Amino acid sequence: MTYPDQNPNGSVLHWRSGTVAHIRFNRPQALNAIDRGMAAAFHQACQDIAADPLVRAVLITGEGRAFMAGGDLDEMRADPQQAAAQLIAGMHGGIRLLTALQAPVVCAVQGAVAGGGLGLMLACDLAIAAEGTRFGVAYPLIGASCDCSTSWGLPRVLGLRKAMELALLGDNLEAAEALRLGLVNRVVAKDSLAAEAEALVQRLAQGPTHALGHMKQLLRSALERGLDAHLDKEAESFTQCAGTADFQEGISAFRDKRAARFQGR
Repeated sequence: MTYPDQNPNGSVLHWRSGTVAHIRFNRPQALNAIDRGMAAAFHQACQDIAADPLVRAVLITGEGRAFMAGGDLDEMRADPQQAAAQLIAGMHGGIRLLTALQAPVVCAVQGAVAGGGLGLMLACDLAIAAEGTRFGVAYPLIGASCDCSTSWGLPRVLGLRKAMELALLGDNLEAAEALRLGLVNRVVAKDSLAAEAEALVQRLAQGPTHALGHMKQLLRSALERGLDAHLDKEAESFTQCAGTADFQEGISAFRDKRAARFQGR
């Protein structure tokens, strides 16, 4: 399914295949650098996906040699503050929608992942990278602070000290180091990235979406409340999940599997 009013040659393509929604950045000639048009199109793509009740998983990719090389510096040089404000508004609007989805969001990256591209990747629930991918905060190189949730995601994923090092020095990380630090979940061969990412989102799409959505929000909010309050939130979420058909089906499947295992002994 292609979402309505979409330019097939636009800077952001989005469609649904079965229960998996896709967002693909499509400015390969500019290494998918974010300009105002791309930011607005990304926000619209996220709005369409958030309004689609059939979506059970989301895959975000970038066309060409790079996933995303940060913001479009030519556009921001011509009109620094206005361009930055409009670009950020579109990207942040989309990120807010993605992180609120019940459906898990996977990011598959290659080549360069810099600036806002890194922040967007951090905002996704899972990330898979091709060998040879390079990751960089990049903002210090242009005299700017972070956007696209970069400063929110880095300390949560890396810890404060390592996040400070990466953000303040602006050094790049290779894929193997990104995997070791937990910046990405998997590193795969370049020619396997598309297949591995598709297999991962298909697996997630077959899962209990309502429960996965609750799990996402519990984990994302875990550092923002004390244990007592979080225990209450866990109890509330579990009870809501227990009222779903997925819960009943899951219990039945688990019991059948356990019974088969014991009978096989």
